Amino acid sequence: MLIRRVGVVGLGTMGSGIAEVLARCGLDVVGVEVDDAGVARGRGHIEHSTGRAVAGGKLDLESRAALLDRIACTTTLTDLADVDFVIEAVPENLDLKAEVFAQLDKIVRPEAIFASNTSSLSVTEIGVHTARPGRVVGMHFFNPAPVLRLVEIVRTVVTEPDVISGVVAFAERLGKTPVVIGDRAGFIANALLFGYLNHAVGMVEHRYATREDLDAAMRFGCGYPMGPLALLDLIGLDTAYEILDSMYHQSRDRRHAPVPLLKQMITAGMLGRKTGRGFYTYEAPDSPVVSDPHSTSTVDLSAARPVRSVGVVGTGTMAAGITEVFARKGYDVVLRARSPERAETAVAAVRRSLGRAVRKGKLSESDAVTALARVVPVTDFAALSEVDLVVEAVVERADVKREVFAALDAVARPGAVLATTTSSLPVVDCAAATTRPADVLGLHFFNPAPVMRLVEVVATIATAPDVVATAHAVCVAAGKHPVHCSDRAGFIVNALLFPYLNDAVKMLEAHYANADDIDTAMKVGCGLPMGPFELLDVVGLDVSLAIERTLYQEFREAGFAPAPLLEHLVTAGRLGRKTGKGFRDYTSPA
Repeated sequence: MLIRRVGVVGLGTMGSGIAEVLARCGLDVVGVEVDDAGVARGRGHIEHSTGRAVAGGKLDLESRAALLDRIACTTTLTDLADVDFVIEAVPENLDLKAEVFAQLDKIVRPEAIFASNTSSLSVTEIGVHTARPGRVVGMHFFNPAPVLRLVEIVRTVVTEPDVISGVVAFAERLGKTPVVIGDRAGFIANALLFGYLNHAVGMVEHRYATREDLDAAMRFGCGYPMGPLALLDLIGLDTAYEILDSMYHQSRDRRHAPVPLLKQMITAGMLGRKTGRGFYTYEAPDSPVVSDPHSTSTVDLSAARPVRSVGVVGTGTMAAGITEVFARKGYDVVLRARSPERAETAVAAVRRSLGRAVRKGKLSESDAVTALARVVPVTDFAALSEVDLVVEAVVERADVKREVFAALDAVARPGAVLATTTSSLPVVDCAAATTRPADVLGLHFFNPAPVMRLVEVVATIATAPDVVATAHAVCVAAGKHPVHCSDRAGFIVNALLFPYLNDAVKMLEAHYANADDIDTAMKVGCGLPMGPFELLDVVGLDVSLAIERTLYQEFREAGFAPAPLLEHLVTAGRLGRKTGKGFRDYTSPA
């Protein structure tokens, strides 16, 4: 398939970006807009983008001039009569796209291929408005098109195989990473991304957590480049609403029904960065600079109780990591284990971790020795009687945690704060095992604790405000970033992360796309550090299944029910990297 001249219909943000990509690769481009003002805006987008590329040293002036010369702009569709390929990038409206395709069908020669850049609409429904549905595909670029490499190639049930192979080769010629998928709501990236974004809006609507804490939780807890609310502001709330609404009408999944808060904000003109106000307020329309970066905190740090010593209950990876965190920051740490052998194992883990930090130049030898000297291993709960804060980090079983908290209640001094680092179990269950529920809260550290900055501070209905303040102050003193939420399954990170991971498993289970393509779509298209199946294998499929079951039991949301494929893999003993087999096979167990 020889493609030399390409038409782009619609020169908004996406269309102008696609035109730039094409011209960068030496193709002649004919861009079409509805009027001269649209042409001027589109041309301005391209000039601004290529100007930034020159300023950044990614393009020289001569190449920029040649690129701009290859793009001709018009307001007349008939100027596309002799193109080899047409990419439609008009607003996300099915009737509008159908009309554009119907008109193009009468103008463009029969052998030319039509592609829609739709992000969520049915390519099949668009293609039937032509006499060439077999030569119609989806070609979903990601914003900004000159930067992001992913392109979703969407085949319909009637798309000709040679057309798909030709479009894949064309995408690769453009320097993109294509994934081929069927025609269903949201394709890969949006189908997985927008359920997660909608869920985050719901958390804000119900005042479960602040916008800052939600965004910080996903950046620090998952390594995402942006939090969900900042990302929605970048996408545009009106665009997000249209995508969700389109997905809902195809999937009928309640989780895709746009949260009412979105519609309210759109009605008020709060569309995100492009209007200067969305979930955040910006210095000016289209500015990336937030002018109100922090909302007023409700935590009164002046009420915090003094904490000089910390107790840690447990000897596993998390317990050892938390012990190291506090010891390195100058706290005396009493590490309680069930036996002297387990205590020595935990202390040895702390010693090894400190040694690695020394070898990497992140800690001096003397500081490592001093930190280790602050750790006192014990086997008797009574040894925790004088500490100011106790963090429980035992196995993720409610009955075991309740026993620990009952034992702590019997020995801890009055005023001591008792915390659990559970990732999904109800914190209030631990509090109920004591006679001091006001002193109990969750402090969910992330693994590996010495590296990960996030701590979720989880208050129950009974937690005292000064206990929350104490936890916040201790986290900051320990070099962590605390975020606050109420006591419900999954807290912030797991409640947002694991439904997304579960949706990816369901997508694989339905044979819609393979694991490699799904991982590629989320890493390349959304900038995530790991694809869902890579992450599931690292977390452990058994751990993931337990969290998903907890979420489903709490919320009774049908979409949260664990995918049968995940259940089957766990039953078969394929638990991920730790067993050498999960969604992928590994050369040796990790």
